[in-house]
Amino acid sequence: MHSSPTLLLIQPPVQDFYDTDIRLQPLGLCMLKAAVQRYLPHVKVTVKDYHQGFGKRSIPLPAGLAYLKSYYPHPDESPFCSFHQYYHFGAPFETIAREVARMKPGLVGMSSMFSPYHRVALACARAVKDHYGGPVLMGGAHVSASPLSVLNDPGVDFVIRGEGERPLVEFLAAYSSGASLKSVPNLGFKHEGEAFLNLMEENYPLDELPHPDYSDLDKDRYLFKGKRLCFVTTSRGCPHRCAFCSVGTTFGRDFRSRSPEKVLSEVKLRYEEGYRVFDFEDDNLTHWREGFKQVLENLIRDFHQGEVELLAMNGLSYLGLDREILVLMARAGFRHLDLSLVSSSATVLKSLDRPHSLDKFLRVVFQAHSLGFHIVSYQILGLPPESLADMVRTMALLGGLPVLVGASVFYLPPGCPMAGDKGDMSERDMFKARSTAMAIETDSFCRDDLYTLFVTARIINFLKGLRFEKKEVTMEEALRAAEKGGARDRTGAEVLEKLLAERRLYASTRKGLQPLSPFRSDIFFQVMEKAGHICTTRGQWITGP
Repeated sequence: MHSSPTLLLIQPPVQDFYDTDIRLQPLGLCMLKAAVQRYLPHVKVTVKDYHQGFGKRSIPLPAGLAYLKSYYPHPDESPFCSFHQYYHFGAPFETIAREVARMKPGLVGMSSMFSPYHRVALACARAVKDHYGGPVLMGGAHVSASPLSVLNDPGVDFVIRGEGERPLVEFLAAYSSGASLKSVPNLGFKHEGEAFLNLMEENYPLDELPHPDYSDLDKDRYLFKGKRLCFVTTSRGCPHRCAFCSVGTTFGRDFRSRSPEKVLSEVKLRYEEGYRVFDFEDDNLTHWREGFKQVLENLIRDFHQGEVELLAMNGLSYLGLDREILVLMARAGFRHLDLSLVSSSATVLKSLDRPHSLDKFLRVVFQAHSLGFHIVSYQILGLPPESLADMVRTMALLGGLPVLVGASVFYLPPGCPMAGDKGDMSERDMFKARSTAMAIETDSFCRDDLYTLFVTARIINFLKGLRFEKKEVTMEEALRAAEKGGARDRTGAEVLEKLLAERRLYASTRKGLQPLSPFRSDIFFQVMEKAGHICTTRGQWITGP
């Protein structure tokens, strides 16, 4: 039997070429804290975010990613830059371990959300274990996808698969009383050196879960354009079965929603706490159309226009959008739309079991643009069913629309249907499951193609951000306008002029322009030719080159 445990929940650092500055609030850990405090009020729970707010430091490029050196060779200062230095984002492991040892919790829980960072989470767990000595529990999306590999690590004593609120509460109750752990749902544990995984069971109903407890977090660490931001969810799960998506591994395949009244009460609470920006992190926010509509109408009724700003940075399925919903979104406080196109090819989408159509996407884009939304449309580069020609057509389409191109290189997340077809993923494959790795090549495309399209999207977005007096300008006129702008625009104009003249892309470095040899200019010109023109985010046209 253990005494009533004190629980420390940790968000660990990550290591990569870049970090997402905004979407770092540990929503899952804060929901776990709230659930434990409701059902086990005698347990003291603390959430520590060791990712956000600790800066970054450069570290050597891992051997498993050494092949990327030729793609990210220079510290490029142009608007078309990709990556260069590899970083550790967050507190050093030693610092985390010393703090945990000083706090002396009865139990440490740690999230391992993303498979490419599983090595970092495990290294953090080992460091904590070495200094602190107590039990370490790990959960998160990566654990749900690969529970035994995590549980077999010497730094981890317990794992929880799937949704964690009910399993964590029941585990803490059993752990503190000395009861058997075999009946705790979703739990993995070790006994006499052997790993055991308990059966998966349903979580508490969403409306019975308390609002996340953000009280341990510094509000000023999580900002959007200088305003305090917090995460909100209205649902869990997604009814779609897209082959590249691993959402079902953690949340199952059933779509479950919270009542609109509960969502409104949470937003009101956060507003009173000083938050002004609310990011809906649902996996399919617009699926329950009537429920989402009621959430919007409640917000319009109870907040003056401009009091709050609403985001959905996890991306929106445009299947649930139409003019009525878009008008309500604009009135409620949405100014940005992140739309997941994936591919413009109906054949590719069908092969991925994605129930979306290009016609619907175009209707939503033009409706949203007419309402003044700033739109980013996401294209996945390098989907195995796609050809290079498919990717070129999709990017050319987006180039001609009033949207920014959100280009993401495909990676295979453990637990997605597509990964299931390939059997168990190796640890090395999971480490490479990140966009920056450009890990997957097929007979239809190679890494140079993916790199070229990724950079081409940045060039297109540079052009889309330029402003002119006329409705339509030539490429030459657009570059002249850029030359009159700030240093960044002038650099972009210089590099793009050389690309158009020499059919070769350069990095802008402190030592001058340096050639980027993997960039295939023929692919860039194919995209530009098929696009015919570039449409800026304001709806102006750039013709040529």
